[in-house]
Amino acid sequence: MVKRPFIVGNWKMNLTLKEGVEFARQLKNNLGARRDVICGICPPFVFLKDVCLALEGSGALVGAQNVHSDKGGAYTGEVSASMIKEVGCSHVIVGHSERRHLLGETDSFINAKVKAVLATGLKPIFCIGEKLNEREEGRTEYVVKNQFKDGLRGINAQHVREVVIAYEPVWAIGTGKTALPSQANEVHSFIRELLTAEYGKDLAKGMYILYGGSVKPENAKELMAQPEIDGLLVGGASIKFESFWDIVKAASTPCNNN
Repeated sequence: MVKRPFIVGNWKMNLTLKEGVEFARQLKNNLGARRDVICGICPPFVFLKDVCLALEGSGALVGAQNVHSDKGGAYTGEVSASMIKEVGCSHVIVGHSERRHLLGETDSFINAKVKAVLATGLKPIFCIGEKLNEREEGRTEYVVKNQFKDGLRGINAQHVREVVIAYEPVWAIGTGKTALPSQANEVHSFIRELLTAEYGKDLAKGMYILYGGSVKPENAKELMAQPEIDGLLVGGASIKFESFWDIVKAASTPCNNN
C-alpha cells in the first residue's frame, strides 16, 4: 500500500490569532474532499482551540508544538497532553531541535514526553537530528542512533506504530541550507534500519519518517521523490498559506496533480 504524503506546518512563535484562523480556513477550503495527502499545522498553544474549530470536518490534523511530561502540577507556563487533546489536537511535536538546543531538553525528558503523549491517545511527531559540527565530524549516525534509542526507550511495538519520526538536521533549520535530497534519504534509510532492528521490518516499513529543514516549494518535490522520505515538517515556509499550499501540491504530485 502506497503511503499518502504527510505534510505538517510548524508555525513556531508566529502569526496572530486572526491570521492563524484565516490560514486554517484557507486550508480547509483548499483541501476540500482531498484525501490523497495527510496535511496539518502546529500553531502556538494559544491558537489551538480556534484553529481546531476552524478546521473541523476538513480532515486536516492539528498538533501542538510542545508538551510537558507530567499530567499536571506546579509547572508554571507548561501544558499537559490531556489539555492538548481536550481542545481537539491529534498530534504533538516532541524533541524539536530548538527545544533540545535552545532550551536544554534532554533525551530522558523527551522520552518521558513521548510516553505521556502516547498514554493520552495522541501521536508524537518525534524529532531527531545532528548539529553541523557533528555532521562534519562524521558522527551523524551516532547522534541519530542515540537520540532514537533514548527517545523511544521503553516504548513497545504496539505504541511505537503511533509515532511519526521527523529527521531534522539542526544545521538546516532556519539557515536556508537544506540537506541534499540524497543526504536526507541516507539518514532516513538509517532510521528505517534502526526501526527494523528494534521492531521488525513490517512495522518499520509502515511508519512515517518526515524530513524537516528549510523545506520550500522549490525543493519539496525533489525531497519527496526520495524513496525513504514519507513527508515534510515545514517551518518558515508554513507561515504563509500560499507557500505552504505550494509545498502540499508539490509533495503530493506523484499521487495527484491537482
